[in-house]
Amino acid sequence: METTLIKLLGLAMVDAINPCALAVMVIVLMNLLFHDKANKKKALYGGLAFSLAVFLLYFIYGLVLTFIFKGALPNTGTYANYAFKGFGVLAIILGILNIKDYFFYKPGGLVTEMPLSMRPKMRVWIKKIRTPKGAFIIGILVTLFLLPCTIGPLVVAAGILSKLTLTDILIKLLIYDLVFIAPMIIITLGIYFGVTTIENVGGWKERNIKLIHLVEGLILTTLGILMFTGII
Repeated sequence: METTLIKLLGLAMVDAINPCALAVMVIVLMNLLFHDKANKKKALYGGLAFSLAVFLLYFIYGLVLTFIFKGALPNTGTYANYAFKGFGVLAIILGILNIKDYFFYKPGGLVTEMPLSMRPKMRVWIKKIRTPKGAFIIGILVTLFLLPCTIGPLVVAAGILSKLTLTDILIKLLIYDLVFIAPMIIITLGIYFGVTTIENVGGWKERNIKLIHLVEGLILTTLGILMFTGII
C-alpha cells in the first residue's frame, strides 16, 4: 500500500474515534429512541442521515482545505519539504494534546473535545429532533460547530492531499471520509440489529474516554514523527 494512503488512513482512524462527533451521535440516537422506543427503523434512518450529513460537509471541508494548500504551497523542492515537515509538527502537537488528556483529563480539552460552553446549546438543539430529517440537519450543525475539535487531522490530511492530482485527491478524500464515518455507521447498524444498545455505546465511551484520547495521541504523534523525519 502506498505511503500516502497509509498516512491518510492513520489520520482518518484518529478522526473516526474522535469523541466529539460520536458523543453527539449517541445523544441523537438516544433522543430518537426515547420518543419511539419500538421504532428502531427511525433510529436506523436517523443514524444514517446524521452520518451522511457529516460525510458530505466533511468532504467539502476537505476539498476546500486541500485546494487552499494546493494554491499556497509548492509541490516540489525545499519549500515543499519544509511544508510537509510542518504538517508533521502539527500532527505531533495534536498528538501531545490528546496524550495529555489521558493523564490529566478535563472535559472540553483544547482542540480535543467539544468546548463546555457549546454543550448546553447543542443539547437543546438535539432534544428537538424527532425525525431522520432532523438528524441530518443536526449532523450539518455538528460538523459546522465542532470543527475546533475534529478538524486537526483533516488539516494534516489536506496538506498531504495537496500534492496529488485532482483524481487522486477525490478518491483519497472519499476513502478518508468513509473511514471517518465508519464508527457512526457501525453503531447505527449495531443498535438496529440488536447487537448492542445506545446505553451500552454511551457507557463504553464515557468509561474509555481517556483511553480513546491516548490511542488518538499515540497514532498522531507517531505519524507526525515519521512525517517530520521523512521516513514516510
